This record gives sequence, C-alpha cells and structure tokens, in this order.
Amino acid sequence: MLDQVLGTYTRLAVAVSGGVDSMTLAHAAHRRLADVTMVHAVSPAVPDHATARVRAHAARDGWRLIVTGAGEFDDPRYRANPVNRCYFCKTNLYARIAAVTDMLIASGANLDDLSDYRPGLTAAAEHGVVHPFVLAGMDKPAVRALARAFGLSDLAELPAQPCLASRVETGIAIQADDLAFIDRMEGLLSAALPAGADIRCRITHAGVMIEAAPGLDETAARALCAAEGRIFLGVRPYRRGAAFLHGAS
Repeated sequence: MLDQVLGTYTRLAVAVSGGVDSMTLAHAAHRRLADVTMVHAVSPAVPDHATARVRAHAARDGWRLIVTGAGEFDDPRYRANPVNRCYFCKTNLYARIAAVTDMLIASGANLDDLSDYRPGLTAAAEHGVVHPFVLAGMDKPAVRALARAFGLSDLAELPAQPCLASRVETGIAIQADDLAFIDRMEGLLSAALPAGADIRCRITHAGVMIEAAPGLDETAARALCAAEGRIFLGVRPYRRGAAFLHGAS
C-alpha cells in the first residue's frame, strides 16, 4: 500500500529528523521515486547523533540530501514553550524546507501519531504536507516492520526519539544549554540500558526527573546534576508526553 501511495507523487521532499519513522520513509521514497530530496534541519533540539545518522544513510545509499537550519530558535513563540510549542517548531521547519525546495513535503507521521496531542500536525496541514504512512494505514509497528524488511535493523530497533525540547516542561523557556544537558544525560544513561530502551531526562519546574525502566542506577544521573548545579529529583517510570502541562498557557 505504501508503494502505491508513493507512486502517486512525481517529486517529493522528505523531512528527515533522524528517527525511525522519517528515516524509513526516506528509504521507501528513495526506492520508489526518481525525483526525491531528503531535507534534514539542524538545531539545538536535534541531537548530533541524529544528524550523523542521516548523513551516514545518505552517503551510503546515495540520497540527495539538503541540510538546513530549523529556524525555530528565532521564534520567541517557540522559545516561550507553550503547550502548542510543536506548532511553532513545525511552522518554522516547513517554511525553511519550502525555502530550499519547491517539492511537495512529506513527513514520517504514522497512524499512532493521530491519537496523540500533536499540534505540529496543524502546521503540517497549513503547509500542505503529506503523510504517506498515514495514507497507507501504517502504525509504528508497521513502520518498524518495514525497516526490518529493508534490512535496516539499526533503524527498526531505535527507541522513539522526539526532539530534545519535548523533555522541557510546558512554560519553561527553551534554552540551548538545557537541551545540551538533556542530550548529555540521556547519552550517559542509555549506555547502561538495553538497546532500544526508552530514556527521558525531563526538565521540570522542580528540577531534573529521569524517566526509565525500573532498576536504573541513579548514581550517574545524580552526579551529573550535581556537577552542573541542577536539582536531581529521582527516577520514575517512563510516561509518554509527561512534559506537557495542558493547563498551562
């Protein structure tokens, strides 16, 4: 079904974040279409390892790749971190992509995303962005299965990796140094977890909270917080979207 959906397009620009969804879509589009460009946006909210992953796959498989600035940090509405922060992020992202290519833009959104709070989908609709996985009726497990079918085991087992700003509690201003700290913390703790395990470093109004599977040794997290003058609150089970405070403005 995805092949049929992609076949309805003659030219496509795939917004590639470096996560399993957009990367798998990029591979599918590259196989199906003669005229496809991958666009990756860099910013403090995008981990360096995600950019490295995009570049590595592009070099290996011969993608046409454009790397551009995401631009969201230039928008005070984004930096204020309201509950619909993702709307402003995606608004800037799609505007930047439209500035570097006149192709129809495609995202890696899948059916599971439609059941979650995703203000970025509103921005996508305003910019005419298409979602091939949604049109093909594919959810996250189906995307992972496709990655495996393509022989992309490195992608198939990737944990969900929303942008680093998603770890910052609603109402706390988005700052590059906080995002860099989150990336360092998650990288440090991931080394002690099984491959594919979810880990989140949440910046809350009270301090730093780690979300992970039970049994994580908090010693390293506590030490890093102490070294950087941050309040360590402890470890709790991972909960999707825990940084969103829907009662906040």
